[in-house]
Amino acid sequence: MLSATSATMRMGAGRIVPRTASVAAAALRPTRDFLGRHRNNLDSVNFNVHANVSARGLSTTRSHGYAAITNPNPPLGKKNASNDMPSRLALIGGRGYTGQALLDLIDKHPYINLQHVSSRELVGQELKGYSKRKVIYDNLSPEDCSQLDVDVYVLALPNGVCKPYVEAINQAEKGKDKKSVIIDLSADHRFDDSWTYGLPEIVPRGKIAHATRISNPGCYATGAQLAIAPIVDLIATSPTIFGVSGYSGAGTNKSLKNDVEYLTGGVLPYSLTDHMHEREISHHTTPVSFIPHVSSWFRGIHLAINIPLNKPMNSRDIRNIYQDRYAGEKLIKVVGEAPYVKTIQNRHGVEIGGFAVDKTGKRVVICATIDNLNKGASTQALQNMNLALGYAEYEGIPDI
Repeated sequence: MLSATSATMRMGAGRIVPRTASVAAAALRPTRDFLGRHRNNLDSVNFNVHANVSARGLSTTRSHGYAAITNPNPPLGKKNASNDMPSRLALIGGRGYTGQALLDLIDKHPYINLQHVSSRELVGQELKGYSKRKVIYDNLSPEDCSQLDVDVYVLALPNGVCKPYVEAINQAEKGKDKKSVIIDLSADHRFDDSWTYGLPEIVPRGKIAHATRISNPGCYATGAQLAIAPIVDLIATSPTIFGVSGYSGAGTNKSLKNDVEYLTGGVLPYSLTDHMHEREISHHTTPVSFIPHVSSWFRGIHLAINIPLNKPMNSRDIRNIYQDRYAGEKLIKVVGEAPYVKTIQNRHGVEIGGFAVDKTGKRVVICATIDNLNKGASTQALQNMNLALGYAEYEGIPDI
């Protein structure tokens, strides 16, 4: 198995390729030390480039009369990769929809190999659909996890469950040069400043590349923030977000929110105030009101976002702002019409469109669609893993 590569071989894996002039303003990729740790030699990283989501001071003026923001945080592709050696993954919580979606991606990844998968319900069974080697489900306790020899942990666990795992791993690594990467898919660390919030299209990619503790954003929160961020400086008052998700977003534990028979023919509202993702979006981007719903399709989210503007704008100029801001982003597609949720299912990016402006020019409705299991969870986790381990950001991720 590739992950059995010796520490001596792995220590020499780091390499760095300079960025081209076209992206010189972005952070250079670092070289990496033993088991994926960064060396402290970034030549021109500015982690504050996008500290508050908006790109103040980075824009140039176009003749159309809007501030054109060329992407200040471009993707880190193959020429920026600093690692070409295999890495070992432990997936804690492999039974759920997100864990399964991530396993599908890891099975095709050229460098990341699954070493351990844990599920209390499936312990002793063989993992299906993984072709690199035979893997048997374990039921790993926090203490068991802390003793694993892996490069990256993905915690695909319910909210409120991750703490003992993180504490055990932190304690085991205390005082050691080697630090594993932990990707937490739950909400447990999304408001913890000691963790890096892993939304690569908005958070500076150099910051994620340096991180060992990464909190993966929520599905609704990812789609909504990407749909709001380019015009956050134009917002007059709190946007209102109407969201509808397929029932996979409710997880595998039985409830009315994933009862297909109950949901068929209708839309079920839930958590109409103070939803976790309302807090998340408000914390990381701008204060919002969020109204979530669930319906009878399996996967995919539709968001319709009403945004009051602080000055008159037209639809064309707003769309141009988005196209400029997301230039070069493989996983974001800016379209003219409102995107249709059915077309985003099983795909790996976000579609943003609509850009309907009312007659006053001071209110715009923007729509976004996202597959909650892919870019809303597993695909984004792989983006963050790639960045933190030194691989090209889109390694192993299919086109949108």
